[in-house]
Amino acid sequence: MPEVIINGPEGRLEGRYQHNPAKQAPIALVLHPHPQHGGTMNNKVAYQLFQAFGRRGFSVLRFNFRGVGRSQGVYDRGEGELSDAASALDWLQATNPNAPACWIAGFSFGAWIGMQLLMRRPEIAGFVSISPPANLFDFSFLAPCPSSGLVIHGGKDELAPEPSVRKLVDKLQHQRDILIDYRVIPEANHFYANHLEQMIGMVEDYVGKAVATPAEAAAQ
Repeated sequence: MPEVIINGPEGRLEGRYQHNPAKQAPIALVLHPHPQHGGTMNNKVAYQLFQAFGRRGFSVLRFNFRGVGRSQGVYDRGEGELSDAASALDWLQATNPNAPACWIAGFSFGAWIGMQLLMRRPEIAGFVSISPPANLFDFSFLAPCPSSGLVIHGGKDELAPEPSVRKLVDKLQHQRDILIDYRVIPEANHFYANHLEQMIGMVEDYVGKAVATPAEAAAQ
């Protein structure tokens, strides 16, 4: 998977990109967990999300937020990181101008940033939100949530208790024409220790049903 350098708001953003050469390949952007708590694009969950979208026929990008790895800048409490994500999505779209669909996926802090980007970019057709920290960050901006998507959480999440996420999902579910597929893995913690394969299987199942692969699209 090629290393890419993206021009971000504060300078260089370091990324990894997997290209699907099919003309009808959709695109996906993957966002990593909190930069001040060891989060990088090489986090196990973020990496596995990246691989899952690649297996489902997407051209997919993951990158380091400002101040992480070789990305320039410093942590900016989410505001700058949202700008980083927007720049990364711009790059991904410019690289794939004919992509028929655009998705966003994020883990923990990355889920919070991803949902904010979803509100700002109407072209995003679907999302995957893994362990959104609804108890730690304000998700009230999702009014209304513009797209249907998948939310996965661990029943034994020690950082973001499951009831706080269920409350958020219940709020989103009441919106017309928006379907939130909410799946709880009862024994999983925040990082899906011993449950990572199960969680990624849920992602592939959901994305596979929502978006036809390029080969499937061509056969239709």
